[in-house]
Amino acid sequence: MSRDRRVAIVTGGSRGIGLGIARRLADAGLDLAIAGRRSATDVAEALDELRARGADVCYVAGDLADAEARDALVAGTLVRFGTIHVLVNNAGVGSRERGVDLLDTTAAAFEWLLRANLVAPHFLTQLVARHLVAGRRADPAFRACVVNVTSVSAEVVSPARADYCVAKAGLSMATKVWAARLAADGIPVYEVRPGVIATDMTAGVRERYDDYIAAGNLLEPRWGTPDDVGRAVAMLVRGELSYATGQVVTVDGGLTMKRL
Repeated sequence: MSRDRRVAIVTGGSRGIGLGIARRLADAGLDLAIAGRRSATDVAEALDELRARGADVCYVAGDLADAEARDALVAGTLVRFGTIHVLVNNAGVGSRERGVDLLDTTAAAFEWLLRANLVAPHFLTQLVARHLVAGRRADPAFRACVVNVTSVSAEVVSPARADYCVAKAGLSMATKVWAARLAADGIPVYEVRPGVIATDMTAGVRERYDDYIAAGNLLEPRWGTPDDVGRAVAMLVRGELSYATGQVVTVDGGLTMKRL
């Protein structure tokens, strides 16, 4: 394939919201570096689907909470494609101590989640941004952007998973600080904030959210899908939301809209 095609790194892009994003980016004509913790064999079906959509795809396995894995992801992407245009920070983990009283949660579990959900995307952005800046300075037509996938938990309080809320709020601020840093080079940074999305992560609380939706808490009374989020990210990557760096695109069916 021609290297004129743009290249996107999508973390956690082999299932759930990440796969929904990867599908839409493949449809938009991007080639993909997919990052995840599972083996290449375990994600082969998803990668084949993305290739069938026209994308050249590589997969880099590793835990992005580790600096060496972040280095390997960027290096592997550059070896395969020679360039990077887009970073989608989507990968994340759920609370290990979900449901534990906030008075009893542990520092170890808190730090583990923050490494995965905040430290990893922040410093992966640092690595990738160096290449994006270099690309823009070498060629003003180089189209780059960063998208952070957070959650309504960035602003909606859940004491039973405080670590997750704190990490997503931190990633929301990271979006703003990176937007401010990269603006001079014409590189927009956005946040996409999903609500109740049907994925593996939410499968264990399906009944609770079914009841929550049935009680009228969403303006659009249904579960969100990975494709809903994928469409929003693809819009940003295509450059269809200009003059808006640092902003939040909320994909939550109206969950967080204030109502009387």
